[in-house]
Amino acid sequence: MAELTLQQAYSRAVSTNNLYQRQRERWQFLLDSYQGGDDFRNGAYLTRYQLESNKEYDQRLKTTPLDNQCKALISLYVSFLFRQAPGRDWDAFELVPQLQNIIEDADLDGRNMNAFMKEVAIWSGVFGHCWVCVAKPNANAVTLADELSQNIRPYLSLMTPLAVTDWRWARQVNGAYELEYIKYLEEINDTETTIKEWTKESIVTYVIDTRNASGKEYMVEPNQLGRLPFVCVYAERSPVRGLGVSMLNDIADQQLMIANELSEVYASISLDTHPSLVATADTNVNGAAAGQIITVPENMDPALKPYVLQFQGGQVSSIYQSINNRKQMIDSMGNVGSVRATETTTRSGISIQTEFQLLNARLSSIADNLELAEEQIWQQVSDYLGIEWTGTIDYPDNFALHNIDNELDQMAKMKTLTANPAVQTEIDRRIAEILDIELLEAELGDVNAPIDASTEGEHPSLANSSPADRLAHIQDMLMEGYSNDEILALHPEVTVELIVQAGAEAAANN
Repeated sequence: MAELTLQQAYSRAVSTNNLYQRQRERWQFLLDSYQGGDDFRNGAYLTRYQLESNKEYDQRLKTTPLDNQCKALISLYVSFLFRQAPGRDWDAFELVPQLQNIIEDADLDGRNMNAFMKEVAIWSGVFGHCWVCVAKPNANAVTLADELSQNIRPYLSLMTPLAVTDWRWARQVNGAYELEYIKYLEEINDTETTIKEWTKESIVTYVIDTRNASGKEYMVEPNQLGRLPFVCVYAERSPVRGLGVSMLNDIADQQLMIANELSEVYASISLDTHPSLVATADTNVNGAAAGQIITVPENMDPALKPYVLQFQGGQVSSIYQSINNRKQMIDSMGNVGSVRATETTTRSGISIQTEFQLLNARLSSIADNLELAEEQIWQQVSDYLGIEWTGTIDYPDNFALHNIDNELDQMAKMKTLTANPAVQTEIDRRIAEILDIELLEAELGDVNAPIDASTEGEHPSLANSSPADRLAHIQDMLMEGYSNDEILALHPEVTVELIVQAGAEAAANN
């Protein structure tokens, strides 16, 4: 890299690419929508009224709460994704001495690998993608023992799209794309900003003076890996390489509309509780307390007497109805309506099951992207350590949910519609699976085994029953469609003659 003046270094450090410039405002809105609180208020996203003063608008921002649907949705997704820990098969990589240190402290900040990947899932969901840098300090360690004694090893750094200000991909001879340039904000404080710029040959660190908007210093060091150890982690891919599709894209807009409507609710209640007093300039009004005396001129025209302008607050209920409708839209867009339901709704079992399947498909897609990203991370770590990555990473790919109450109700109805012992056994097995109860094989028998003559339940032994009861039971079995052989298999205590008699009497009665 040619020698730069501090002014040239500053200009190079603060430059950004066109994609970053176009997306930055939207990314900031998504971040503030997820963070909520003062971050959302300071963004001043509420719609401003005509002729509203700065003081009035600031007061409205402070008094408007945020119903944070974005954070609730991301938390729900992440809870499902990491309900079961990812499986990791290290293979030969398990022999690497630094492996345990990386697993237990992935980012040199105390977070283990699962906690780090959970953060990756959160921010990739918020922005659509995020970046993970795998770095290793350039130290004077000569041997592996030196590195182990100084805890010099690869570590991970998570960067949001707001921090990565420039990047460039290049197509290789084999048709694959490779990241060949990236620049990101490493640290920001009140006085200084540190920016790093990576190429295949070098790593440049710029330090700029934030207060004076000028370059302070820059340093160049070789890129010991010879390529860029960065992984772009997607929540959902977009047609543009290096940009993902946020899980909150449309949901954040609905959340903003809910905030605007909550602001209207507060204003409506305030106006309804504190009506406006209309009076001339000559009227002496000292306050608005109950029983307050208002002094008017003796010669005032009766038509100009003060009066109260009462606000009719009947619109509050319609605003709340609109808010509830928007929450239902959010649940529908996020496929979480059945999961987040807080009250009983009259929805069909098919619609609930369909929504569960859509949520399962979405979570499976996110998990696949996280799985791919972690494999790429470990490949970068292996390159730093000079070994080949042969392990595998396995994230759960099935997040199927069931409406247990609905399924149990269906199973109970099925049991009453059939007396076939094989079907009854299968229904019992299915109920056991739904309730996650391990039933002993001796209680239900093997569903694949032939029907045993001693099967209990719907067909108890008729040996001790009266002739009339025995005949009635055989007639019922014939009416249900059992063949003579099936009846004999279930009731070896009866004879063929009894079955023929039962069939004849049943035909005569019909």
